[in-house]
Amino acid sequence: MKNLYADDGSPLYSRLGPYFSDGRRRVDYVLAYHIQKPSSTRRRSSKFGENNFIRRLRRSLSMRSSRAPLQPKEDPEIAAQKQRTDYHEDDKRFRREEFEENLLETGLELEKDEGSKIPGIGFLKIHAPWNVLCREAEFMKLKMPTKKVLHPSHRNLVEKIRLFIHKVTAPLHPKVDANRPQSVKSLSHPFSREKQHLTRCTRAKYSMGKTSAYIINSRLTKCDTEKPADNIEYNLLYEEWASYSVFYKYQPIGLIRKYFGEKVGLYFAWLGVYTQMLIPAAIVGVIVFLYGCATVDDNIPSMEICDPRNNITMCPLCDRACSYWKLVTACGTARASHLFDNPATVFFSIFMALWAVLFMEHWKRRQMRLNYVWDLTGFGEEEEDHNRAEYEFRVMQKTMRQEHSTPKVKLITVTFAIVFGVILYRISIRAALHMSTYPAARSNIRATVKTTAAIINLIIIIVLDEIYAAIARWLTTLEVPKTDKSFEERLIFKTFILKFVNAFTPIVYLAFFRGRLVGRPGNYLYVVGSYRMEECAHAGCLMELCIQLCITMLGKQLIQNNLFEIGIPKLKKLLRRRKSDLDSKQEEELNKTLQRHEKDHILGPFVGLSPEYMEMIIQFGMVTLFVASFPLAPLFALLNNIIEIRLDAKKFVMELRRPIAAKAKDIGRYSSLFPQAFVISFTSDFIPRLVYQYMYSPDGTMHGFVNHTLSYFNVTDFQKGTDPLQPMHLGYKVDMCRYKDYREPPWSSTPYELSKEFWAVLAARLAFVIVFQNVVMLMSDFVDWLIPDIPKDISLQMHKEKILMVELFMKEEQGKRLAARDNQNWDNCTSLSSANKSPPQPRSRPISQANCS
Repeated sequence: MKNLYADDGSPLYSRLGPYFSDGRRRVDYVLAYHIQKPSSTRRRSSKFGENNFIRRLRRSLSMRSSRAPLQPKEDPEIAAQKQRTDYHEDDKRFRREEFEENLLETGLELEKDEGSKIPGIGFLKIHAPWNVLCREAEFMKLKMPTKKVLHPSHRNLVEKIRLFIHKVTAPLHPKVDANRPQSVKSLSHPFSREKQHLTRCTRAKYSMGKTSAYIINSRLTKCDTEKPADNIEYNLLYEEWASYSVFYKYQPIGLIRKYFGEKVGLYFAWLGVYTQMLIPAAIVGVIVFLYGCATVDDNIPSMEICDPRNNITMCPLCDRACSYWKLVTACGTARASHLFDNPATVFFSIFMALWAVLFMEHWKRRQMRLNYVWDLTGFGEEEEDHNRAEYEFRVMQKTMRQEHSTPKVKLITVTFAIVFGVILYRISIRAALHMSTYPAARSNIRATVKTTAAIINLIIIIVLDEIYAAIARWLTTLEVPKTDKSFEERLIFKTFILKFVNAFTPIVYLAFFRGRLVGRPGNYLYVVGSYRMEECAHAGCLMELCIQLCITMLGKQLIQNNLFEIGIPKLKKLLRRRKSDLDSKQEEELNKTLQRHEKDHILGPFVGLSPEYMEMIIQFGMVTLFVASFPLAPLFALLNNIIEIRLDAKKFVMELRRPIAAKAKDIGRYSSLFPQAFVISFTSDFIPRLVYQYMYSPDGTMHGFVNHTLSYFNVTDFQKGTDPLQPMHLGYKVDMCRYKDYREPPWSSTPYELSKEFWAVLAARLAFVIVFQNVVMLMSDFVDWLIPDIPKDISLQMHKEKILMVELFMKEEQGKRLAARDNQNWDNCTSLSSANKSPPQPRSRPISQANCS
């Protein structure tokens, strides 16, 4: 190894950058490590110091022979602390040197750079020679392109349609790989040094294991050592991918895969397919919403609630502080609920269930096409996952820990407790607003409670998301998984469980539990003493569920997904500038003098794709699981993803260190059909309206539906201490009040018991769930059977590729046999000519010289 700096700190060579000091060998990999700052002084350790014992002995003898007065002794505690620090520094240095020796033994070439302009950081540049790359590629069975090119055969109708669509959408495609024919593919085969002449000259990607290192952004991957290909690719990525001005274009997936690896490429390919599929879902969702707006004035239940002539007096919403109220005051909520709870909602729910299946089928075909183009069809069959360095270290120390599920259970319990706290907040704030003397506060109680509770839930979700992500990584680190794949799977599982529960617990409560465990006037259900459980509005809880989904989606996307990703890096840069003693001009001049690996070290570390996947998975759940209550969810998700793609691209290109290229074959799949049926059945009033119209309506219309859903209560049956403090709030005495439920009236033989209408509606709801689920699953299975996972042209190409590979290597073996036979004939001719020059020997049969001419 060579050092790049002289003793005085000056550089030995002027041309550095992505090269070694000789200017010829390019840097393939950079290891960064901490070193002691040059300004500090440190004693040499007894373990590694050269001739340390002899120097101490001479110092002791000189001190004994001298008559000079004794110097004041150093504080023992400070000396012991320094000795411990020296020992740890030397131990790290010893381990690092041992690691470097192991790298040299594998054939890698190293060069140290400890005189960088970043204080306390040293760099180890690594170059992988061609013979090392060939050896590792053969060991890994890395597929390499051969000289044989596969041309497509006849084009069927589907292929012609696909090419036609490709030509029509040509302005939307990025301007990369313009000279490369899209239908031509080189045959690939596992690399072999014996068959090296068959493969193209391509510098293989070589992974050195999982260490604290990174690949510099100007790494050369082609055999052409004169043109830095990665600089061209970096500029193309910045112009055609990481710019907001190209938001309407497709992503350069091939270039992303080439620069960042297959794993990152598959993520952005999936995100692109998901965003494209959101376009029809968003259009249909907007149509459903506009249908609700157009029919709100013709909705008979809303008209009955808003009609003041009905003069329906409702029972108090809380004990003591709340009084009787008129149903007409809920007119605005009823009209707004119709925007999302109308007959088109059922159609939209079925559409979104099929949309989810079509999306997964489309992604499987797209993924299979990418696997074929990227030579990943056989990946994973013979791949060997290596042990993590942390696992090996813990095995040596024997400090392994088993996985415990107790922390996860505790964290989920914390989420439930927080949601319960928000429920208590809603109950308390409603009672407080009813007792308020301000008319404005009393007139907007429902809107105030709903909105503030949703905002509180959003803040709690955002805060707990960050906490849960850190805790999930900490718990996974404690478990010390054996391989990187196991580590990633465990981390994703923990993060998904915690974040899913955190994001969907308030939504599930509003959809399936609120208003179900309330009781009735005179016999309400109480929690934590005197807190009465919440009731839904007369139009149902669907409107509150819609508000919660709207605020959660917008808040998470604007604050957590976009503002955090934009604001936090800028805030870190601002703090770094304030800590620095340099002004902006000096910092700019210093940045110009930094080498490529020093600039990359300043960038943020790549922590994996798990956070990106978690954002999209939670969004995918909100779009598909509860879309019946919020048809505009696909539109919001589409707008967010258009920004998210370019934001992530900018982050990967400009703000993060280039990740180590890793292969991946798929991303998994998720199901989202079951909750939609329950949302329609139990949260909306769709089923009660159908039951009334076809079983109880005298004229087959919705006239009288509101009165049918309200039960009677005699105010004399209030429990002691629960009747209103102001019974004359409406200006007259109330004898009977109404509440939403299916119960017998007080004058019946079984007062306040559940009526037969309740059981009829419940049976219809359960029947709808069963029918909806089976119909959707049947249609989904039909779509899955109709659309094959592997496109027909890809399957034909794969079959043809196998045949051509067999023919290629059969010709090669035949050529080897002919060459061997020619060599043997040449040897025979040589021996024959030497025999003719020697004295004649008696022989019984003449030698044929036909093949020697």
